[in-house]
Amino acid sequence: MNRHSLFGSSLAVAAVLFHLPTISPICLGDGLQRFQYSLHAAPIIAAVPQSGPEPPCGREPVPSYPALDQPAAVKAWTESEVGRDWKPPGCTGWSSTGFTTLVTIVARFPYTSAAEDMLRHIGAISELAGVRYWSTTHKRWQTFILEAHSLAGVQSGQRRQDFAPEEIKAGAVLYFEQTDNISGKVIYRLHILEGSANRIVFDVENGTTVRHLLIPIFHPGDMQSIYFLDRESNNVWRFYSIVRTGKNASRLVAGNESSEINRAVAFYRHLAGIPTDQEPPAAR
Repeated sequence: MNRHSLFGSSLAVAAVLFHLPTISPICLGDGLQRFQYSLHAAPIIAAVPQSGPEPPCGREPVPSYPALDQPAAVKAWTESEVGRDWKPPGCTGWSSTGFTTLVTIVARFPYTSAAEDMLRHIGAISELAGVRYWSTTHKRWQTFILEAHSLAGVQSGQRRQDFAPEEIKAGAVLYFEQTDNISGKVIYRLHILEGSANRIVFDVENGTTVRHLLIPIFHPGDMQSIYFLDRESNNVWRFYSIVRTGKNASRLVAGNESSEINRAVAFYRHLAGIPTDQEPPAAR
């Protein structure tokens, strides 16, 4: 897939980075931006919660969009920054407060195809199969998403072809099933909030319980992500995403931050047309 065939489809698990006194962005070879933690002495000041992520819903986004020639900005938020009971922005439609992990990705990217092609990529659930990430546990590249397919409905569980562009329209609620290398099979809900030629907004959440070694780690609705795509010009789109795991997620989620970061980065690379196993990984 070349860099201009963006946005194969929809879901990723994100994670929280350790919070240290001062951070500064550094560029990765694949067009991502991570955070390099400075160990130099810094003044100790009381942590004051900030407003947190602010998607492009009638106001300037936080974080702001980088320039077109700059890498995507990837930020993991902490409770000390936004407060333990962070309240999601109203336009997300998320009602519960707080989080276990909270990550934003903000970017501008070149895209010369028509909006209908963008809608087709979002609906191409089967193209998620084969996404790879760097496992910090096994110290090697592994296939994250083993198989993915669209469903005719959440109750029937019947497979169907990928969703067509005309199905990616405002108000549509679609379902797909994904099998990954940790959790096995999980059904996800894909909700289209907006679907026009100049703006596409959709969110995704798990519709069934996510388990690891038979232990529940995410209950339905614990894994949420929302994506805002805005056409800036004929050849440029803006991208903003928030990925959250709920504050009631299993404690097993904590303590394996590096692999979770790499999974989130793998999904971003898939969307951006970057080989998902391209060196270097976001975290070793």
